[in-house]
Amino acid sequence: MTVINSNSAAMRAQNASRLASKDLSQAMERLASGNRINSASDDAAGLAISNSMTSQITGMNQAIRNANDGISLIQTADGALDEVTSMFQRIRELAVQSASGTYSDDDRANMQAEVSALTQQIGATLDSTTFNGVRLFDTSAAAIVSDNPISGGGGTQTTIQAGADAGDTIDIDIDNVPTSFYRTNWYSPGPVATYANASQTHLITFDDYVSGSKRAGESLTKDDIGKTVSQQPGDQWNIPTSSYYDGEASAEFSLSDEFNVTNPYRADNTMNRTDQMLSMINTVRAGLGASESRLNSVVNNLTNGVTDLTDARSRIADTDFSSETTALTKAQIINQAATAMLAQANQTPQQVLKLLQQ
Repeated sequence: MTVINSNSAAMRAQNASRLASKDLSQAMERLASGNRINSASDDAAGLAISNSMTSQITGMNQAIRNANDGISLIQTADGALDEVTSMFQRIRELAVQSASGTYSDDDRANMQAEVSALTQQIGATLDSTTFNGVRLFDTSAAAIVSDNPISGGGGTQTTIQAGADAGDTIDIDIDNVPTSFYRTNWYSPGPVATYANASQTHLITFDDYVSGSKRAGESLTKDDIGKTVSQQPGDQWNIPTSSYYDGEASAEFSLSDEFNVTNPYRADNTMNRTDQMLSMINTVRAGLGASESRLNSVVNNLTNGVTDLTDARSRIADTDFSSETTALTKAQIINQAATAMLAQANQTPQQVLKLLQQ
C-alpha cells in the first residue's frame, strides 16, 4: 500500500538511528571515562558490588597506613630501649669496678658521678619517649619482693586499626619499665636497741632504712645505706627474724637511689638491680619484636587483599577498551546506515506524485 500520511519506513529508520546514537554515546562515554559503569542504569547490580569493593579497598589501604604507623611506633620504643640498655650496661660496668677493694672512696665518688648522670638520662628517656604525642612507657614504681622487682604498673597499650572492618584491631602492649621502686619490709619486732659497743660494727642495710632504724637516736638517710658503722648508744637496728606480724614499712627509691656505687654493698645491689632491669627490658623488647612481625604480616596480607579486590572490581567496573572500540565502530556504522536509510525512506512518498501525473 502506497501512502503519504504514515511513513512507517521512516519511523523505523528514525528508531534505528536513535538506538544507534544511544549505543554510540554510551561507547564514547565509556571510552572517555575509562569506566564501564557510569550510572546505575548501566549495571545496577554491578554498581552496588563495585561500590562495596571500593569501601573495602579504601579501608584496607588506610589499614596498611595504620599498620605502618604502628611499626614506626614500635621502632621508636625499641630505639629508646636500646639506648637505655647501653646506659644500664655502662652502669653495671661501673658497679663491678666499684665493688673491687682496690678503689678508694674518692674513686667511687667519681664513678658515682657518671652513674648519677646515666640514671637521670635513663629516667628522662623513658619519661619523654612519645610517638605523635602518645607516651610509650609506663614508668610506675615497681614493688620489690624478696629483693626482686615486680611490675608496678599496667604498662601501655596502643590499639591499631589493622583492617577495613570494625574489630580488626591489634594491640601493641608495652610492659611497665619502672623508674622507681617500693621496698617493703615486714618486720618483727621492728628496730631493736643494740648494746653499744664501739668494738662492734653494723652494716646499714636497705631494710634498716625502710623499717626506720636509728643511729645514735637519729633517723637514717639514704646516704647511710651500705656504710659500716661502730655501735653507739641509741642505735636501733632492724633484726630479721622468721616470725612476722601484721606490720610493714615501705619506702620509695628512685633510680639514683638504687643505682649507687659509693660503697661495695650498694655496688652489689646495683649489679643485681641492673641485671633485673636488663631482663625486664629484654622481655619488653621481645614483645615489641613480636608485635612488629605481626604488623609486617598484616601489611603483606592487606596488600595482597587490595591487589585481588582491585582486580575483581576492575573486571566489573572498568572499561574493556578492546570490546568498547569494537562497539563504537559498530555503532558508528549502524548510525550512518540508519541515517542513509532514513533519507531513502523520506524519498518514498515523493513517488506518489508520479501516480498523480498519469
